[in-house]
Amino acid sequence: MIQMWVVHQRLAELWLIKKKRSLTKDEQTEFVQCLDANANRAWKLARLENQYLLASMTQDKEWHHHISSELNKLS
Repeated sequence: MIQMWVVHQRLAELWLIKKKRSLTKDEQTEFVQCLDANANRAWKLARLENQYLLASMTQDKEWHHHISSELNKLS
């Protein structure tokens, strides 16, 4: 089963609330925190995917295995 990351769930909730009414100050803070967490995760995933490609191209099996492990942790 594919599980949605909890930050994405909360971000979706806040987005739906925002479509109906203005967010409270606390909700706005949480919304920005979720966006920051999402951006950080996206950049980490992009970095790991690039390293995965480099490990494949250089045939570095140990590095490739390590990167695969890190990518699995993000899943």
